[in-house]
Amino acid sequence: MAEGIEAHLAQPAPIPLEAALACRPGELLALVGPSGAGKTTILRALAGLIRPREGRIACNGEVWFDAAAGVFLPPQRRRAGFVFQDYALFPHLSAAGNVAAALRHLPAGARAARARELLALVHLEGLETRRPDALSGGQRQRVALARALARDPAVLLLDEPFAAVDQVTRRKLQRELALLRRAIAAPTILVTHDLAEAAALADRMSVLHHGKTLQHGTPDEVANRPATPLVARLMDQPNVFAGEIAGRDPATGQLALRWGDLVLEARDDGRFAAGARVAWMIPAAAIVLHRRERPSRGERENPVTGTIAELLFLGDTAALTLSVAGAELALTVSAHTARRNALAHGADATVSLLADAIHLMPPGE
Repeated sequence: MAEGIEAHLAQPAPIPLEAALACRPGELLALVGPSGAGKTTILRALAGLIRPREGRIACNGEVWFDAAAGVFLPPQRRRAGFVFQDYALFPHLSAAGNVAAALRHLPAGARAARARELLALVHLEGLETRRPDALSGGQRQRVALARALARDPAVLLLDEPFAAVDQVTRRKLQRELALLRRAIAAPTILVTHDLAEAAALADRMSVLHHGKTLQHGTPDEVANRPATPLVARLMDQPNVFAGEIAGRDPATGQLALRWGDLVLEARDDGRFAAGARVAWMIPAAAIVLHRRERPSRGERENPVTGTIAELLFLGDTAALTLSVAGAELALTVSAHTARRNALAHGADATVSLLADAIHLMPPGE
């Protein structure tokens, strides 16, 4: 991939890495995973702030790092714009001064005007002379973003950029980043713990665990078609179970999935033989509660009945846990639906597991 950034990084210690990524110009790639997964370490390696033991980094055809060839470009030669979680602004400089500090590649007389342009791009007109201690958290993060853009970066690296602000400001900054991307030609790599944020902003997503890339794909692919049960759990999918392929029907493209004493229908992708043990999952959104007065009779809807083990009302929604086949099935319904159907702890309820949404995986971790 000549355009964009491509990297493979590996080392056994001090922070283990076995990660690969690729991001094209104009794309936003989100790195997700639990704390300690190596997300920030990867960003720092891309920026040249640390040197991995092995691997290669190339951006727009230029090799930034190649362990085998002994190539390691220092940070100032990489044109990587880095936005830190804690802003990392100079406290004694104004907003314009912080941005101008990254404009040393321009003639001195052109820096002030360019700094103002960049601050206007992030909606900070009129605040150019304020120092960081006179700005809100969201405003400081906008200054940090303007400073990162000042280098005309070949890649923009964002390390939990919205973690230090309140939820209202966070949503506003997320929207501004989505709009700003239209004016940014460079690939953008975002580290975040917020899966909803990653799904909303990213074109592609990489799931990391203990420094290893487990899966790379669109947010929909990773969330709804995880490669392994571990990826499913890291994507906060609660409904992951063990099962067995009981048979298949080539005429319909369906297979029979044994789950405890139940047999469910699922879409057959041809990967598993009859009798194979599998892991399987179903997104909570693909579990449909039957209305008491009009239960569904859809042939492929996999109706199952269980006992309500937990019911929590959370504002306008109700989180429901149903004991079925010796396991717990989690779904969310509207609070109105829960009350209308007289759902209560210990009561029976019937749901449909939409066949096309059932996803099969190899058994194990």
